[in-house]
Amino acid sequence: MYIKVRVYPGAKKERFKKNKEDSFEVDVREKAEMNMANKRVVALLAENLNFPINKIRLVSGHHSPSKIFNIMNS
Repeated sequence: MYIKVRVYPGAKKERFKKNKEDSFEVDVREKAEMNMANKRVVALLAENLNFPINKIRLVSGHHSPSKIFNIMNS
């Protein structure tokens, strides 16, 4: 299952907002440096969607605020 995530790094408060079934907006405190924001987004996705962290993989958008993640079901 692929999901689209729009990330806003360096926010004062963390926020996880569902726009559509496969589209989310995420604010994270971590800056977009040394992959810190991406790692936090993966952790928030795992927490909010009830999937293990090792089943979530960043497919596209490593250096962009618009990202696509793959969530492996098995």
